[in-house]
Amino acid sequence: QVQLAESGGGLVQAGGSLTLSCAASGVPLSDYAVAWFRQAPGKQREFVAALGWRGARISYADAVKERFTIFRDNAMHTVYLQMMRLKPDDTAVYYCARRSYDISLSAGDYGDWGQGTQVTVTS
Repeated sequence: QVQLAESGGGLVQAGGSLTLSCAASGVPLSDYAVAWFRQAPGKQREFVAALGWRGARISYADAVKERFTIFRDNAMHTVYLQMMRLKPDDTAVYYCARRSYDISLSAGDYGDWGQGTQVTVTS
């Protein structure tokens, strides 16, 4: 069974940067689509970014384009989310998720999830 574990969250001031990591055990992440979602208190889980099978496709939510970058380190079985110019609206628990096919913007299409990592951006 694939297990995903996020890390790298924390407290940062607006304008700062963080890089989140999603580490997988069991199978190489290069063989799957991996996405980042986030959920703020009282809000639904929303799509942030996704990286397709073997890096074939990349997609970003409009709210994070030009600020966030998703990339993969195949050798380490890890997918990263580099977040720059952070805003208070980026405050949320960030989750990584995996699916066997092409990327999807819908959380319901992903079967494997990590436990999440908190990102808090202060103004």
